[in-house]
Amino acid sequence: MPLMPKRVKFRKVQRGSRGGLAMTGNQLAYGEYGLQTLERGWITNIQIEACRVTANRAMKRRGKLWIRIFPDKPITKKPLEVRMGKGKGAVENWVAVVKPGHMLFELDGVSETLAKECLRLAATKLPMRTRFVQRHSHD
Repeated sequence: MPLMPKRVKFRKVQRGSRGGLAMTGNQLAYGEYGLQTLERGWITNIQIEACRVTANRAMKRRGKLWIRIFPDKPITKKPLEVRMGKGKGAVENWVAVVKPGHMLFELDGVSETLAKECLRLAATKLPMRTRFVQRHSHD
C-alpha cells in the first residue's frame, strides 16, 4: 500500500510556488538525529518508502525511525502521445513538497555512527542534497 492520503478535498491541484525556507518542521522533534534537506523540491511516495526500507535495514531492528514528511500533493500526467487540450491528466503519483531546512527523517535509540550511516544510505535514495543533524547534548 503506497503512502498517500486516504481522502482529499480536491482530486487535482496546481503545481504551486515553492519559494522560501521551511518555517515549520525544521527542528528535531522526536529523535536524537535527523536528515534535513538543503534544497527545495518534490519527494515522491516511492522515494520516501525506499528511504524507510533502507534506513530500517541498516538499523537491524534497533532504534526507531520517524518519517516527518507525507506525500499529500497529487501529481497528474497525461498519457503518452495524447494531443494538447481535453483537460488535466489523471493522477500519476503523490509527492511531499519540501523546502530548504525541512526535517525529513529522525532516528533515535542507535549510536551516532550507526545513525550517520543509516541516514547516509537513505539520502542516496533522494533527489536532493541533505545534511545530518544532531540534537545538542545541552538541550
